[in-house]
Formats: sequence, structure tokens, C-alpha cells
Amino acid sequence: MMRASAGKILPGFKAGLFALALGGLMAGAAYSPAQAEVSAAFRQAVAEAASSSDAVARFYRENGYQAIWTGTDEASRQRRSALLAALGETSAHGLPDRSAQVSALMQQMRDARTTRDIGNVEAALSQALVDYATDLQTGLLVPSRIDDGMVRKKHTVDGASFLNGIRDGQPFAYMRSLVPASPQYRGLLREKLRLEQILAAGGWGPVVKAKKLEPGDQGPAVIALRNRLMTMGYLPRSAARSYDAALEKAVQSFQSDHGLETDGVAGAGTISEVNKPVSERLKSIIIAMERERWLTPDRGERHVLVNQTDFTAKIVDNGDVTFETRSVIGKNTHDRRSPEFSDEMEHMVINPSWYVPRSIITKEYLPQLQNNPGAVGHIQITDRRGRVVDRSTADFTQYTARNFPYSMRQPPSSRNALGLVKFMFPNKYNIYLHDTPQKSLFAREVRAFSHGCIRLAQPFEFAYALLAKQTENPKDFFHRILNSGKETKVELETKVPVHIIYRTAVVSGKGRAEFRRDVYGRDAKVWAALERAGVVLPSVQG
Repeated sequence: MMRASAGKILPGFKAGLFALALGGLMAGAAYSPAQAEVSAAFRQAVAEAASSSDAVARFYRENGYQAIWTGTDEASRQRRSALLAALGETSAHGLPDRSAQVSALMQQMRDARTTRDIGNVEAALSQALVDYATDLQTGLLVPSRIDDGMVRKKHTVDGASFLNGIRDGQPFAYMRSLVPASPQYRGLLREKLRLEQILAAGGWGPVVKAKKLEPGDQGPAVIALRNRLMTMGYLPRSAARSYDAALEKAVQSFQSDHGLETDGVAGAGTISEVNKPVSERLKSIIIAMERERWLTPDRGERHVLVNQTDFTAKIVDNGDVTFETRSVIGKNTHDRRSPEFSDEMEHMVINPSWYVPRSIITKEYLPQLQNNPGAVGHIQITDRRGRVVDRSTADFTQYTARNFPYSMRQPPSSRNALGLVKFMFPNKYNIYLHDTPQKSLFAREVRAFSHGCIRLAQPFEFAYALLAKQTENPKDFFHRILNSGKETKVELETKVPVHIIYRTAVVSGKGRAEFRRDVYGRDAKVWAALERAGVVLPSVQG
């Protein structure tokens, strides 16, 4: 948002556009902040025009209906210029183009003749700022309206604070300050510009027409693979025609950046990702920018970050990843997909019991018990008083999913479905992080197998990292409890924010964009919603 751009958007724009300079019609009408009194006509016009927005209406009530846009002073002119310049650049942030709105506001200013007209202009410019700043800081879309697994609640902002900010600050600097400041957002913004330049230059070249390529191979497909990886920045310029060591290394780097097995062989999965066009990667970046806007700016100095598409769980301290482990997320079925939300981790349970969720009892275990009362014998069946039910005398065939009266519990053990430790951030979705006896799943490339909770490959090490903040020897502390075999709740002295996100595009600490597959198809829905809201790729803009 450079000041120079305001000159292009506002050629010749000055206070003379207003009625006061068009014959003195408004002489004496107080709409400049330098004036002590505000005319009743101006006050009424602003109040009526702002009545549909609580934030705008509150701002003007609190500032005595003093104008911040329509005055004849230099400060008002600067505010107008800064706002309209920013509105002219919304597409840079993956938001709908607002050039038509800029034109309409300019026309409204040119047409202003009466105090009422000027009051309407004043309110319109304020509403434009509030709408722009809100979209930029909290996102254009409402996640829960897109997919029922996207239960994240966006952080809220005070619209009136934006108006106070531009009134009291340097206008151009203030408009720049509205851009999300997270390193991730800034990195995505840079990557968006880079991909747009590549798209304008024709993309990454011909696609690779092969099912599989491996070291030693030669031919046109190898050359196409080499050329695409060169254009993507994974390989220095080369005229080599064979799948040599340099190409193998480049393939491994590409695989690492795209969540693929880093074997250096371009199999079907790798070739499919290599062949993704620039436009698809650009969509992922724009979607990621929208998703980044949904997250609160205050993530927590220490927080847990689970990226579902990356199948990882991380502990982040002051912006640096201090611990990372592989994870398993919910299976890609409607009733098992892991939701996206944020909460606070309060405690861990060492040697946990597994209290089987009602949905699993009725959908999976009840049919088995009806066929064989001895089924799933490792799990206790208990009545409402907690007494263990004698399976030999129980008739499970008389019950349905609606009237089954019992609970089910798996006692602590190495075979427990939750493993030997679980990490709790109590929430209505009954989602938490935990150990698992099914260690083999962590070797898979795509790890969507759970009922919705997040399983960790290194749960003990995860526990040590959390406990290190409150005990001198976290490993000894943890294993002393573990070895007791007793179910033990350990409170975290400081709650740790947990953010379960879904990002198919991220920018690494090294500044390189990494991409993942749309495991649940949620990003496709987000893009469709963005398109309906008016977001378009540069290649299809008029």
C-alpha cells in the first residue's frame, strides 16, 4: 500500500469535490474536525447512514459526530487517500477486488451537494474501512458455514477501533498496520506474488507424461520432470537427459516439501504432485491466507499446533518449533473426520482408562455383542452405578442404539486404545491427543485412521516437553507415575493453547512454500466459497 498508488486512484481528488467549494451551499455547516460545532443536519445524516452498523454508529456517538473523512484539512485528505488506495489493492490479499466500490465512493464524493450528502459520504467511508479491516484481519468467510468439521470460531475485532486508529494515527502507516503480522501470513503473501509472476510467465512448462520414473531412466518424460523441477527451484539449470543423482536429490527435496515418501523415485503420487499447475498451488496459497486470518493473532507464546493435512503435532515456543512428532488424524468419513478448532490444554492423564464414546459403543460394539456376548472382552461393560455387567447373563439383543443402558471402559494397560498417556483440552467435540498401541500406522504416508482424536507417534517425548516447564526432571517424573500403573491426572501449571488447523499450503521457516493434499476435501469447499464471494485468480481477471 504505497502512497504513490493513491495518486493513481485519486487523480485530482481534493476538498473542492465537496459542496462547500461548489458555491458555498454548505457554508457554516460544521463537518470539519477543526470546527467546534457539528450541524444538526450533518449529525442526523451520519446517524441515519451509520445506523445499520453498531461499530460505526458507536464511533460517531462517542466522538460527537465529528467528521474524520470529509473535512477540508490535510489530515482528512490523507485518510481518504489511504483508504481508497488500500481498497484498490484488496486482491493482493486474496480478497475480492474492490475497484467497483472505489469507483462508487469516488462518484458519491463527486456528487455531494448538500450537508446530507456529505454526511452520507462520511458514513460510507467509515463503513468501507470497517468492512475492509474486518475481512483482512478475521477473514472473508464463516468456517462453520462451509463444512461441519470446520468448527473454528473466528476471533472478533472492534470495528470502532479501526476508525479510532485511522483518526489518531498516520493514515498510510495505519492502513499498512492492518495487514496480519504473523510470519506465516507475510510468507504466504510473498509466495502469492511469486506464483502470480510464474503464472503470468506461462507456468512450469509441459507436464510429465509417465506413470513412474526412477534413477537411470532417460527420455522425454525425464527431461520434462527435470525442466519442471528447475522452474520450481529444486534443481539448478542443467542439460542432463538422464535421471541422475542431481535429479534424484531434487525429487527428494520436492517430496519432502509435499509430504511424500522421500525415496527419490518419481512414482504416481510424486508425478501427480509435480504436474499440479501453478493455478492450483496459487489457490492453496489464497485459501491458506484466508485460514490464517481466521486464527487469533495471539496464538500463545507456547502453543501446540496440529496440522491435519501434514499429519504432524508441534510444540511452538516464541515462534520456534521446539518439538515435532508424526500424528494420525480422523478417518475420512463423515463421522470420523477431525474437526478444526482451538482450545487450551489443561492436563494429561498417565495410564488412562478409555471410556468408550457412545457413538462407538452403539455403532461398532453393540452389533458385536448381540452376535457374541463375549466379544471385545478386553473392555468392561458397566451399569449406571459403575458395576461390571456379567456378560453371561446379559441379553444384548433386547437393546438398540437408542436404549442401550450400559457404558464401556477399557482399563489402563499397554493395549489400551489410548496407549499410556492422553493430553486433555476439554471440549464439546471430545477430541484430545493421545498415545496408541497401533505404532505401525505412523509409517504410512497418509495417516487418517482414527475416530477423530489425534494420535501421537512420540507421546512420551511430547509429555516430557510439556512437563519441562514445571519440573526439573520431566522424564523421571513421568516414568515414576507410569510405572505405578495407576491412572493419574497431572495438571499443567500453565495452560497451553492448542490449535488444530487444516493447511494444504504453509511457508516453512526457511521461506519455502510447502504443499499437502486436501485430505478431507475441505479446501475445495473453501475455494468454492471464496469464488462465490468474488475472489478470482489473476489469470481470469478482466
